[in-house]
Amino acid sequence: MYSYRMNQAIKGRGTAAQPPGRFQRHIVEPSDDEPERALPRIVTEVQPELARSIITRNTSPDLPFDQSINPYRGCEHGCIYCFARPSHAYVGLSPGLDFETRLFYKRDAALLLEAELAKPGYRCKPIMLGTNTDPYQPIERDHGVTRSVLEVLWRYRHPVAILTKGAWLERDLELIATMARAGLARVTLSLPTLDVDLKRILEPRAASPQARLRIMRQLAAAGVPTGVLVAPIIPAITDHELEALLEAAADAGAERAGYVFLRLPHEVAGLFQIWLAQHFPQRAAHVMALVREARNGADNDSRFGSRLSGSGNWIEVLRQRFALTCRRLNLSNGSEVSLDCSQFRPPAPSSKARTGQLALDL
Repeated sequence: MYSYRMNQAIKGRGTAAQPPGRFQRHIVEPSDDEPERALPRIVTEVQPELARSIITRNTSPDLPFDQSINPYRGCEHGCIYCFARPSHAYVGLSPGLDFETRLFYKRDAALLLEAELAKPGYRCKPIMLGTNTDPYQPIERDHGVTRSVLEVLWRYRHPVAILTKGAWLERDLELIATMARAGLARVTLSLPTLDVDLKRILEPRAASPQARLRIMRQLAAAGVPTGVLVAPIIPAITDHELEALLEAAADAGAERAGYVFLRLPHEVAGLFQIWLAQHFPQRAAHVMALVREARNGADNDSRFGSRLSGSGNWIEVLRQRFALTCRRLNLSNGSEVSLDCSQFRPPAPSSKARTGQLALDL
């Protein structure tokens, strides 16, 4: 695996760096006297992933859901801060540029989901879409995996919660609104900044802040319970926008709000510091000092209870600002909309559901 030089950047991509994944055994590094290698033309490569199951379960005490579905592996949005980047190491790819350019779609997601819902031991709990990678990233336009999952969930009256920053949600607005009227759907839009210029380098291929606010208005007008997640909050980069972000979301119809402090697990810490050096060189040391203050002196803290929010004096001030603003704007502070599990009717067992046999053609 070749690691591009750190001072390079690619327009429309979150990073040009290709750090090896933590399981990589062979690494090629440029020598000091080697001429700088020109970046190749970067295109997005997408291929199917033959998954064995589709529902992921967790027992994390700081997550408000037990079940989730990720229709895609990798994410073309290219958010430099994405905590899911290290997951690309499990398939022998880099959490850097590979994560946003070498993507996988779960072609048989709908069939797998129907089979899992039909299992005798299945117990209905809300399923979360968008916990790892965005279900409405640009490749959803061509592959429609998220749409196929929603159609299965609606067919069997199964509740779903969606977290996204992708504009392709508008395509499914009518279906989501229909589910919401039955008490089966809610949506949260992730919104870390209102600054368009910052958005272009922070999350280059995600929908613009204005597009996300427009989607909020459409969801609210359609009767869909809508929330905003200010995530991540980056000290000395985006934290000053907190009140303005919450005000804009409330004005767009959001009913509830949450936030997540910047997380830098595994390879993300190095990628983020490269990004800081490129775009905020004079502020980089200060940003990381504040991050480490909130993470007990480390770049990251993976402990339950603090991994999403951080700790310390700076974090306490942030928490108070968030709570006061939510109270002023009448936003539910961290509370979840209850979804109706009583309507669920499992699929009738079929030969495919019993055997789990999937299509083999690619």
